[in-house]
Parts: sequence; structure tokens; C-alpha cells
Amino acid sequence: MKHKMVIAILTLSLLAAGCRAYISHPKFGATPRKERLKSIQASPNYRDGCFQNISVTPQLTENFLKAAFQPFSRQRKPKGEIPVVKTDLNALSLQDDLLVWFGHSSYFFQAEGRRFLVDPVLSRAASPAPFVNTAFKGADAFDPEDIPDIDYLIITHDHWDHLDYPTVKALRPRTGKVICPLGVGAHFERWGYDESNVVEMDWEDSLELDSCFAIHCFPARHFSGRGFKAKQSLWASFLLKSETLTLYIGGDGGYDTHFARIGERFGSIDFALLENGQYNSAWRYIHLQPEETLQAAKDLHAKNVIPVHNSKFSMSNHDWNEPLQRLSELSDADAGFRLLTPKTGEIVLLRDTTQTFARWWPDV
Repeated sequence: MKHKMVIAILTLSLLAAGCRAYISHPKFGATPRKERLKSIQASPNYRDGCFQNISVTPQLTENFLKAAFQPFSRQRKPKGEIPVVKTDLNALSLQDDLLVWFGHSSYFFQAEGRRFLVDPVLSRAASPAPFVNTAFKGADAFDPEDIPDIDYLIITHDHWDHLDYPTVKALRPRTGKVICPLGVGAHFERWGYDESNVVEMDWEDSLELDSCFAIHCFPARHFSGRGFKAKQSLWASFLLKSETLTLYIGGDGGYDTHFARIGERFGSIDFALLENGQYNSAWRYIHLQPEETLQAAKDLHAKNVIPVHNSKFSMSNHDWNEPLQRLSELSDADAGFRLLTPKTGEIVLLRDTTQTFARWWPDV
């Protein structure tokens, strides 16, 4: 009996040691400390030991049990490969203002002679385990090596499907400034980024990036966390403004009053990149439903909308192409903006008001 107990204790000890070793891997990032933690604690958005949303935001709705037992979609993944246009980003002229979406919430754009990269996840899986939450077939066509030198890397929050350790590690030698919400800089510091090149922002902060662009940090209705303790870093949306272009980076999050406030402040927004996908009625406080994506675009007075957070990973139980189909039908009936639905890798010309895109998803 004693022998069996010793074996059990040793086995549990080894398992515990293995778990500790695993979660100490650099990919899990770092918890803010010292001066970074002091800045966090001074934020009006940090209360009771964590960051808080503007409105009360339960992680799950009152009917989450009903939603949890809904049958899973029969087509959570495409039947075939996601169609991709493999644009050579290094061959693009900096004189052209354009945007290239990589699927889900990752995209590259250049404007006013500057290159930006947002929430890049270019490895196979959006999770700490390489076999969990893997990309659809064909949807992982772009690698870090395909990305040219970046002036500004923008991160909206630190979830695995928005901040990918292998990608940002590979891009470190070719990245100028990192712009991120409070606390997220701790991850980049651990990953070897020069702290002087990492800029953290709180909601309502504004910053002149250079002579061409200003960036404004705004709320999002969401949460954060890469490990066991959530909401220790901030989540955000961003607005970039030059003399000739206003572009809104929505990040993740449910519907709330911030969309209307931003729209009222700026009057109109040229391009809004808004979450539309991986939703569930149980998560409606922290993820937009397609009807809410439509309303958020109207609140923002957006001229052009590019829906993101879809077409690469299956993180909910809807059909993989339902988000694009539903939003397209809604915008056909009642929009007031131009809905742009490029394929992965297809160039969106930011100065061309006549460019159109095929509805490529129905038969994939």
C-alpha cells in the first residue's frame, strides 16, 4: 500500500512539475511588474485587481446553458481549401495605399508611406498547443518571412488568436514601434523587444506617431489573458488618422456605446475593420453578432467596412462561412456603407472607391 502511495505521489509531483515547466515557456508571455504595473494600477480602467469594461460585461449570457447544448454546425470547416491570392508584399510600392487581409484578424496595410501590421497570427495554430485551433486548409498561406519591414505593429489585446509568439518573435528584427494596450508590453519585453520601441496606451490616450499619423486608443468590450489569470492587461480598439485617411481597428468585443461616441467625435471613418465571426448567443457581451457589426458600422459613420475575425479558425459552432453570408445579406438590405470582402491575400486599394470583390465563400 505504501509503495502504491509513493508511486502516486511521485506521479502527481512529476505532472505538477511538467505543468509548471510548460506554462513557464516564453509563449505565455509575462505578467506586468514594476513600473508597468504602477502605470496599470493608476489607470481609471483598473479596479479590484483587474481591468474592467465600461459597461457590466458578463463572460456568458443568462441563457448560456441553452446555447451550450445547441447542436454543432455540420460545416464548421470548409469543404475545400480557402481561396488565397498570394500577394508579394515585398514588391508593393510604398506610393500605393492598400490593405491585405491574412484571414481572421490579421492584416497588413500601408498608407502615407508607412507600413502597419495588426494582430499578426501567421503560425498554424491560434493556441498554446500546435494541434488546437488550427487554421483551415489553405488559410495559412502567409508566413512571417512574407512580411516586409514594418514601421508600426499594432496589437489590440493578448489573446492567442491576436498575438502569436512565433510570428512576433520572427518579426522582431524588422519591426519599428509596437503600439499596444497597457500591460501587453510585458510580453514583448520578455520576447526580446527593445522596451524603448514598445508604446503602451490606455483608453482615450492619443499619440502623434510621426508627421503623418496620429493614433487614438479607445475602448473595446472584451477581456484579455494568455494564462490562468484574466484581465491583467488591457484590450482596446484603435483609430489611425492622417490628413487624408481615417481607419478604425476594432479588435474584439461586444456591442456598446463606444462606437457611437467615436463616430460622433470623428464625423466619418473611411475604413472600419470590425469583428464579424466566432460569435455565439452565449458570448454576445464580448463578441459582435452580425446585426451588431452592422449597427457598429452605422454608429461609426463608416464609409467602408472590412469584416474580420472569420475564415481562418473555427472557434464557435456556426458554419464557417455564416458570418460573411449573414453580414452580406444584412448590408444588401440596409447598410449605408460599402462592404468589402476580399479573399485572403487580395489587395484592397484604399483610394479606389469603385473596387469590388466577389462573394467567394458560398461554395468553399
